[in-house]
Amino acid sequence: MKLSSEQLKVLEHVRDGITSAQIAELIGMGQGINSIVHSLEAEKLLSSKETAVEEIRIGKEGKEFAKTGLPERRALEAIGTGIEMKELAKKANLKPFEIQIALMWLKKKDWAVMEKGKLALTQNGKGALTQKGKDEHLLEILAKGPQKAGELKGYEGAINDLKGRKNNIEIKETKSFALALTPEGKSVLKNPEKHMQQSGVEALTHEMLKTGEWRNKRFRKYDISQAPEIWPAKIHPLRAAIQKIKRTFLEMGFTEAKGNFIESSFWNFDALFQPQDHPARDLADTFYMKGIEHDLPKHHTHVKHMHEKGGNIDSTGWKYEWNAETAKKAILRTHTTAVSARELAKLKPPAKVFSVGRVFRNETLDYKHLAEFYQVEGIVVGEDVNFKNLLWYLKQFYNKLGFKKVRFRPAYFPYTELSCEPEVYFEEKKEWVELGGSGIFRPEVVKPLLGVESPVLAWGLGLERPLMLKMGVNDLRTFYRNDLDWLRSSGMKDSI
Repeated sequence: MKLSSEQLKVLEHVRDGITSAQIAELIGMGQGINSIVHSLEAEKLLSSKETAVEEIRIGKEGKEFAKTGLPERRALEAIGTGIEMKELAKKANLKPFEIQIALMWLKKKDWAVMEKGKLALTQNGKGALTQKGKDEHLLEILAKGPQKAGELKGYEGAINDLKGRKNNIEIKETKSFALALTPEGKSVLKNPEKHMQQSGVEALTHEMLKTGEWRNKRFRKYDISQAPEIWPAKIHPLRAAIQKIKRTFLEMGFTEAKGNFIESSFWNFDALFQPQDHPARDLADTFYMKGIEHDLPKHHTHVKHMHEKGGNIDSTGWKYEWNAETAKKAILRTHTTAVSARELAKLKPPAKVFSVGRVFRNETLDYKHLAEFYQVEGIVVGEDVNFKNLLWYLKQFYNKLGFKKVRFRPAYFPYTELSCEPEVYFEEKKEWVELGGSGIFRPEVVKPLLGVESPVLAWGLGLERPLMLKMGVNDLRTFYRNDLDWLRSSGMKDSI
C-alpha cells in the first residue's frame, strides 16, 4: 500500500490513548485529521474509538461575578445585623437585574430570611460569610481557563447550578477519536519510505495536451477523502419544523392566520372570559407595554356583558364590574389563542384556522424555560363538530409529524370544557411527553365573538419542547444561540 505524506505523519504520532484532536494540534492540522484517521482505519493500520469530551468555559456574566462576587454573596456581606430592602441594592452594589437574582439565591441557599421588614442572616448565612461555596470556587477556577468536565470532581452540583444561571458558564461537547496502532500499522512504521507515495506531475496543462506529452507523464494520485468539509447555507431546525407544521395543517384543509406580537388585554384575556383579576395578568407573568393603549372593538359590549352578567341578562348573582381601561392595556401576547379569538370574531362557520407564532411570558430563564417561545394554535368551528372530532384532528396532526403513538389525558383549562392534554410517545426516550392543551371553547367565549352558540374545537401546542426531545437537545436555549458547530451538524433536514 502507498500512503501520502499526511497519512504517514499522522501514523508516526499514534500511540495508545492519544486522540485525533491531540495529533491535529501537534502537527498543525485542522478538521482534515478525521478523514485521514478514517482512511488509515480502512487500511487496517490503526483502530479508533469515538470519544466525547465536555469542556466548561466561563461566560460573560461569570467573568464579572468571578471578580465582584455573585449577587447573593454581595448581598450577604451587606446584610450585617439586618437591612431594609430599599437599602440593599445600594449597600451591596447590585445592579437592577441583580436584585431579584440575589434574593432568590439567598433564599435557595438558606442564607437570609425576612424578619420584621428586614433581611436577616440565618445560621447558614453567618457560616457562609467566612466560607465560599463551590459555585464561587468554580467561577474562580474557570476564570483562569477552560476545564474538562471530567476533571472537576466534586463540582457536579455547582456546574448544574451555574448552568441554570444565564451567561455564567458555557458547556461545549467536542468529539474526537482515541487511537491505537494495529500490528499492520507498526509494520509500516518500521520502513515508512517503502510505503510513501512517489511524487508525480500534479496538474494537466494545455501544453501537455497540445503536444501529447501527457502520455509520457506520471501523475500524482489525489485522495479526495481529505478535502475540507464545506458548510452550505441551510434552514434552521426551528424554521424547518415550522414549515413542516404549516404544510401539515394546510394539507388537512386549514387556513393560516397571523397576529401581532403586541396585543390588547381585551383579545389576550377578556375575549377568552378570563377575569380581570386573574393571576395570569400580573406583572410576574405578563409583559405590559408602557405608553400604548388599544381601542376596543365595537362588539366589546358583548364581552363586557358576559363578564358582568355571565350570559344571563336577568342574573342577580354576579357581583363583577368589568373595566374597559384594563382591557385596553397593551401587552406582549402570552399565547396565540389571541389570534384564534380575533379570527372567531370575523369568520363564518364552518371554518378551520391555525397559527404558528411567538408568544412571551415573564419567565425565569433556564434550560427548560424561555421568556419567548413558539406556540401552535388551531380552531375548528362547525355545528356538528364534537370532542371525538377534536381527538381525531390532534391524532392525525401528530401522526403526520411522525409520531405513531398518541394518547390523551383529561385536563382543566379556564376557557375550554371538555379539556384534555395530548401526549406522544418518543421512541428514542421510551417515554410519553405532554405537548400542550386542547378542548372545546366554553359558550362564554364563543357567543360574544361568534354571535351564536356553536362548538369550537381548540388547541394550543408547544413547538420547542418536542423538537428539543426529538433532536436530543438538553437545553432549550440551544435553538437561539449562534452556535455554528451545532447549526452545521443539526440543520441539514426537517427536524420533526
